[in-house]
Amino acid sequence: MPEITEDLLLGGRVRLIQPARGHRAGTDAVLLAAAAPVRPGDVVVDVGAATGAVGLMAAARVRAGRFVFVERDPALADLCRQNCRDNGVQGEIAVADVLDRASREAAGLGPESADLVLTNPPFLEEGQSRTSPDPGRAAAHALPAGGLEGWLKACAALLKPKGRLVLIHRADRLAECLEILNGRLGALELRFVHPAANRPAIRLLLSGIKGSRAPLGILPPVVLNGPDGRFTPEAEALHRGDATLT
Repeated sequence: MPEITEDLLLGGRVRLIQPARGHRAGTDAVLLAAAAPVRPGDVVVDVGAATGAVGLMAAARVRAGRFVFVERDPALADLCRQNCRDNGVQGEIAVADVLDRASREAAGLGPESADLVLTNPPFLEEGQSRTSPDPGRAAAHALPAGGLEGWLKACAALLKPKGRLVLIHRADRLAECLEILNGRLGALELRFVHPAANRPAIRLLLSGIKGSRAPLGILPPVVLNGPDGRFTPEAEALHRGDATLT
């Protein structure tokens, strides 16, 4: 049994058990959940959920929704199930490979079933970098060649007409994300995340509405750290759960 840690998110509003090694929830998950415009009654699907951090943080703000957590690793899915119980969230766990339509549908993930899809796709694809020797970290950070296109197409397919996709990714994958989503989503809203005000963006937050033809909008950036290296007031408020990006 791998070592497990218990961590508190959003100032203690979310309790998360997760592996001590491998991919662990952090600032990316906080930002993605903060950008999630959950409405009461929404069907919210967290794609690539791991132990459920993003969906659980979204649920901590709006409980009156149906939350579905999609994870292909059965061990992580079990931890996600436990986290849902511990946080009082009636979450549904779908053990499925999002890149495989048959796997998605066998897990009950039908097309056009979600009002909101949240996703933090693996950032790299095979051949783009050295793979981590840790299997969990490798699976969380690397897709098959061309996998990002399949991942985002699958997310878009899950959306109802007028449903919204919100994703976080590396800033240098912007052109690819826009190309994949072109014609599938409109009313795109882009926000860059900078480690400091004088440093280039390292992440992007991108959202869009299925079937919309509205143009792209650029939102104010998020700056994580001040000159002293500590969180800016905005970043601190986001991590405490006292602010959102919606």
